[in-house]
Amino acid sequence: MFGLFTHRRGFAPDYAPAICYSGYREGQSPPSGIFPSYEEVREDLLILAQHWRYLRIYDCTTHADLVLEVIRKEKLPLQVMLGMGLQAEVNNPDCPWGADYPKRVLKQNRRSNEAELRKIIELSRRYRDEVLALSIGNEASVDWNDHMVPVSRLVHFAKTLQHKARHPVTFCENYVPWADKLQPLVPYLDVISVHTYPVWEYKSIDEALAYTQDNYNSVRDRYPHKPVIITEAGWTTTANGRGIEPENANVALQEIYFQQLTAWADENQILTFVFEAFDEPWKGSDEPDEPEKHWGLFTVDRKPKPVVAKRFAHLLD
Repeated sequence: MFGLFTHRRGFAPDYAPAICYSGYREGQSPPSGIFPSYEEVREDLLILAQHWRYLRIYDCTTHADLVLEVIRKEKLPLQVMLGMGLQAEVNNPDCPWGADYPKRVLKQNRRSNEAELRKIIELSRRYRDEVLALSIGNEASVDWNDHMVPVSRLVHFAKTLQHKARHPVTFCENYVPWADKLQPLVPYLDVISVHTYPVWEYKSIDEALAYTQDNYNSVRDRYPHKPVIITEAGWTTTANGRGIEPENANVALQEIYFQQLTAWADENQILTFVFEAFDEPWKGSDEPDEPEKHWGLFTVDRKPKPVVAKRFAHLLD
């Protein structure tokens, strides 16, 4: 598989464990502009570097800059898939929680996305050794999203990065849009990145791995000459019954899915970013059992859940 990032940029990492990382703690969030400190990010990365080699982060905010700074200053054996945090450029009536914006907001969002494009280029140049790859966005084309961006604009972002950056370029998206909608984008990507969430699609743990494999294979078979990786796959440990039944979300099921997923990925050398490192209390609704808050392999206070408890038992003391 690796081969995977071999490119005119001359970049070919070894296969290794990978994880999504968002370091926001209680009282911190991207919308509030309250970011983790250097010491908090350092604490997180010292934990993650004990097992994982690659991190995925979602935008080019202060948080991303700090993650890259910590990796460099602390000389940590980590590299980052750096992402663009895109805002909606068009309305999406199919978004269940609403994505109808005034024209002035969409216009401002377009300017913000161009600024994010400039920022990802700047960060990738400043932290060339610490950056693994560049993503032009996250779930910005799937039918239900609240930050819809036209495919033509995604092509613009990818082409710009191909010209002005020196790292492999990808786009991180649910498996469905890759079937057809994103076909015009594929020629401008070095690698395709797929998201797969069996638990969000009402699959039991007995169906989960096969469903993930089907999702992955549907994209791989659609584009046999393009490398395909997984940039999100995981299992929430708590749910309030809205979208995920409570009995289908617990630490035991998370552990089973994680073990099955990573064994399959290891056997087939499929780079897979597990979602997510730490619980994210800022996400979703105000309900404490909102599933968006509970995908972490660690709690928000950095205690390992059973899925990684044996490996990180020292953190339970």
